[in-house]
Amino acid sequence: MILDIAWARAADLATIPSPALLLGLEPIERNLHTMLAIAGSPARLRPHVKTHKLGWLVQRQLALGITSFKCATIAEAEMCAQAGAPDVLIAFQLVGPNIARLLALREKFPRTNFSTVVDEAATLQALSVAATRARAPLEVLLDLDVGQHRTGIAPGAAAVALYRHLAAAPSLKAGGLHAYDGHLIQSDPTARAAACAEAFAPVAALRSQLLALGLPVPQVVAGGTPTFPMHAARQNVQCSPGTCALWDASYAGKLPDLDFSPAAVLLTRVVSKPSGNRLCLDLGHKAVASEMPHPRVVFPDLPDAQFITHSEEHLVLESDLARRLAVGDALLGVPWHVCPTVALHAEAVLIEGGQVTGQCRIDARARKITV
Repeated sequence: MILDIAWARAADLATIPSPALLLGLEPIERNLHTMLAIAGSPARLRPHVKTHKLGWLVQRQLALGITSFKCATIAEAEMCAQAGAPDVLIAFQLVGPNIARLLALREKFPRTNFSTVVDEAATLQALSVAATRARAPLEVLLDLDVGQHRTGIAPGAAAVALYRHLAAAPSLKAGGLHAYDGHLIQSDPTARAAACAEAFAPVAALRSQLLALGLPVPQVVAGGTPTFPMHAARQNVQCSPGTCALWDASYAGKLPDLDFSPAAVLLTRVVSKPSGNRLCLDLGHKAVASEMPHPRVVFPDLPDAQFITHSEEHLVLESDLARRLAVGDALLGVPWHVCPTVALHAEAVLIEGGQVTGQCRIDARARKITV
């Protein structure tokens, strides 16, 4: 696995308290242009903002011609609207008070078209009732289960019936289909492409069936980062990659065919040396995502690192190279899973041209911004 973090190494980080999240503006820009090259056109993209949660990054994508965005929370949707995004899909079935929050968001930002997804009749009915009371149509996509078995309805007769219900529901507008295939992460791109084709075939068949019935299917939003190139090769599909904006060690190791670069790096320091080959770092659960098994962070300067314990504020590891480091020395690591890691940090340090150029708030890490 090659993790090029030269942009972070070049910066003087001596005055940056650790742990800290560093963002490289040049690799972010490169990743965005790689996304565009794969998609072929900005219109083919609906990038997910869950990875970065940054309003200025939405604005940068808008400047590149991207107008549609995807998110998972009301806060992320509001962040997109604040940044000026004209089209925002909340790819998460909203329940309880979140339905009212969506309608309040729409009222606050009338220039943004907000849509959402549904996979069952009761929620569809709740959305219809709420939209009718608000006297404004709401665009809703049918969320499909294409093998992850997390959310969505399987393509088939039940999906046709639910989409019919959606198309006929008062104050709702049938917006098309949403299919996320996040379980497809085969390292071999040929195997991944075959699995993606198999998973998407029922979606394409469902779309054809709905159109034959005279039902509108304005859009099909499909995939994440691993299957992005596969869906980009299809017609009539809007692609929604997210992680590739910042990249991480997991995808760098699993998806060697994708030419993205790490743009998010963690700065940590040695806070104790219990023994000659053991280091204790200030990179606990609160600074790097810990939902995955180790390695939760990859240190290019410690390729032999063995992770011993991980707690709220401490990460203990062993390495034959530990003898080179003293208490207070800094290390740079690439998070294994960047999306939840970003959410752990209130702000990030920006690096451009080998210089620390400022800091930015992680806008949508909060559950609520105003609505």
